[in-house]
Amino acid sequence: MISTGMYLTKLLEAYGVDTVFGIPGVHTVELYRGLAGSSIRHITPRHEQGAGFMADGYARVSGRPGVCFIITGPGMTNIVTAMGQAYGDSIPMLVISTVNSHGHMGSGEGWLHELPNQQALVSQVTAFSHTVNRPEELAPVLARAFAIFDSARPRPVHIELPINVMLADAGHLKVPESPMRLAPPEPGYEELIWAADLLNGAKAPLILAGGGAKWAAEEITSLAERLDAPVVMTTNGRGILPPGHPLAVSISPSFPATRALVAASDVVLALGTEFGPTDYDMYEDGFFEIPGRLIRVDLDPAQLIRGAIPEIGIVGDALSAAGDLAEMVGQQDRGGKARADSAREEGAVRDLTAQMRGDLHILDLVRDTLPGVIFAGDSTQLVYAGNLGYESAGPCRYFNSATGYGTLGYGLPAGLGAKAARPDTPVVVLAGDGGVQFSIAELASAKDAKLPIILMLHDNKGYGEIKSYMVSQNIPTLGVDLYTPDFIGIGRAYGWHSERVTDLDGLKAALAAASGRDEPTMILFGDELRDEAKGIVTAG
Repeated sequence: MISTGMYLTKLLEAYGVDTVFGIPGVHTVELYRGLAGSSIRHITPRHEQGAGFMADGYARVSGRPGVCFIITGPGMTNIVTAMGQAYGDSIPMLVISTVNSHGHMGSGEGWLHELPNQQALVSQVTAFSHTVNRPEELAPVLARAFAIFDSARPRPVHIELPINVMLADAGHLKVPESPMRLAPPEPGYEELIWAADLLNGAKAPLILAGGGAKWAAEEITSLAERLDAPVVMTTNGRGILPPGHPLAVSISPSFPATRALVAASDVVLALGTEFGPTDYDMYEDGFFEIPGRLIRVDLDPAQLIRGAIPEIGIVGDALSAAGDLAEMVGQQDRGGKARADSAREEGAVRDLTAQMRGDLHILDLVRDTLPGVIFAGDSTQLVYAGNLGYESAGPCRYFNSATGYGTLGYGLPAGLGAKAARPDTPVVVLAGDGGVQFSIAELASAKDAKLPIILMLHDNKGYGEIKSYMVSQNIPTLGVDLYTPDFIGIGRAYGWHSERVTDLDGLKAALAAASGRDEPTMILFGDELRDEAKGIVTAG
């Protein structure tokens, strides 16, 4: 007999799924019967939240949905935080869980892992949640999920299988050799004509590129060069234009210099950006404005009228829109390179503090030591600085949990997911001693899955950023000074190469050595490293 659980594996293979993150449980073991003989790799985290963060990191660098197998009840409550982060950042994630059998679910009788309404629990962090009541429903609901991943604003989808359905016979059901896949909606031709006319007539055009545009780097670069338009990249859009490109602006639009660039632009083209406050108004001063004429491109029609209402709204994929517009606009010298250069220089000198510039110096050192590096960041001080000014080596190579939903414990498991998707690319996790303890058990997952990532762990004896904020607000610093364990000892106990560095030369040497290992590496550092970098940029 082929059970519905086994049939699910065959469907996932048909959709090209190559990795599943999950923890087997008594309610999900039937899913593993088919998985064991399939082409799909299974990676076991130490916590379901870790599974969700791994799937998130996998999706961000691969462009494919991260897939999780999760048990009923506590498995779902554990993964909801990770789903919330993915929902906030528009990351495709497929969470497949079990639920108690029909007649048991929601009964209140105390069945193992029973929740009153599991679907209701996750409905706020998903594009949709669906209960499969018959084996025949499974293929259509998977098609619906992949339709969202392929052609709409990507967000988590939850599919739950009642245990009796998971065990039911599905041998009569066919597996499509090539399931139908949808393409993103094409931008409307009339709207593109209007947008091109507006851009052609602009004297000082500007492009704002967000995470929804990260797969359109080539098209946006071509469009920007034809328009001679600076490109301001949000945190999740970093690297769309590479470091050193004369039109690239990675200084955050939360800063005055970048805001001045926006204010001086007569036409602004916003591609795949939701105008979220954590990118455009991090200090919540309310001063971000677009006085010029605004064109917005977004897959989500509802998002087009949130944050900033455009004169021209285009529903569609940023890649198609940028590519079409690049062919429709004329090439002119509009002073874009000078405007971008001015914003970068003024932002670096006036807006970025010496400590921020020192932290960026550390990130640049890592980027230049490990070509093509992917950074997966937690909410930690190097990441906060990076979000304000780091120049990523390319798109999908710098991401973290410090924007949008803003979780802790994200960096380590997300980095493992990224490495699973891109095994030949160096992956560096940026984490602090407080945040890493949310998910420190995932050190073991790296060894199990043979994922040689590099963890750069900042040890400042507590929640340093929150402590600084409390001091600035004259709030007693209660709850932010933490007992610090022996991280080097913990790392070695988990089979990681672990060492502490105290200066930048030591960091560079440790990174170079780590890149040649087949085992994961922990590099512990303290504020003395940041102080050295701060001194260098101040003196320079």
